[in-house]
Amino acid sequence: MKLDLGKIITRSWEIIWNYKVLWIFGIFAGFASSNGGSSNSGSGNSSSSGNPSDFTGGSEQIFGEISNFLQEYLLIIIAICLVLVLLSFAFYALGMMGRIGILKGVYKLEDGASSLLFAELWSESMPYFWRFFGLNFLVGMVMFLLVMIILIPAFVLGIATAGIAMLCILPFLCLLIPIGWVVNVVLEQAQAAIVAEDLTVFESIQRGWEIAKSDIGGMIALSLILGIGGALIGGLFALPLILALVPLFIGFMGNFQPGDALPVTVWISIICCGAYLPILIGLNGVLTAYIKTAWALSYKQLTALLQNNNTPLIIQADA
Repeated sequence: MKLDLGKIITRSWEIIWNYKVLWIFGIFAGFASSNGGSSNSGSGNSSSSGNPSDFTGGSEQIFGEISNFLQEYLLIIIAICLVLVLLSFAFYALGMMGRIGILKGVYKLEDGASSLLFAELWSESMPYFWRFFGLNFLVGMVMFLLVMIILIPAFVLGIATAGIAMLCILPFLCLLIPIGWVVNVVLEQAQAAIVAEDLTVFESIQRGWEIAKSDIGGMIALSLILGIGGALIGGLFALPLILALVPLFIGFMGNFQPGDALPVTVWISIICCGAYLPILIGLNGVLTAYIKTAWALSYKQLTALLQNNNTPLIIQADA
């Protein structure tokens, strides 16, 4: 193993503690590393006694009501969808800028910079945005197609054979785990290559693969440390939010009926969750900044080792 994991772990903490501007970029980076979703549920009350004879409508009536609803609110639905798409892209773009900003800040510090300013770091990160976005989009699409190529035939064969074929395909599904790990490691190194060496998308992928395979043992160890450690710390950060939801469940486990005023316990839960949510976002931002800093330092270490060992570089940045 070539990586000095102890140095990476301690140096990463020194950097994010002494240069807290990276926390902001860590918060931004979190927007691209987690998918947010919302679901709305509605319930309707009927005054019928539950007797099927009381149901006066049929399927034609239901489809007619749906058609009328769509005709009346179609433009509003389209507008809401467009707004959601634009917001998703905006948050994802912030996530990309967050990752770039952390990488750029780490490499500036490692090259001798004594301070980091948000505006300066943001402006210096902008030239890498579209290459960074293209890299992540390309890798995401390839992984999506790979999963679909495996899952769709598995689903069809599972139905046709009453689930027997799923047992045969299960080992192939398990292969997605190591494949996903390899892709993630190469992606981390490729992202670092774009910022550190100013490479194009395809050059960065080649460079990321070269760096990752140069120390497979180190990549496995670093992935386990950051993955398991990050999951445990993230769980601790989320624990107060989980505890804050307890009064919510207590309130709805009582004799609460739709239309009744919300119980006091529910309001307590809502207030506690609302108060802790900004803190949770900030803590996750610090954790994300630490993890991304560690990956950035791993790239720096391995490239230095390759150069010191007189290993020829396959990729050269454009002049």
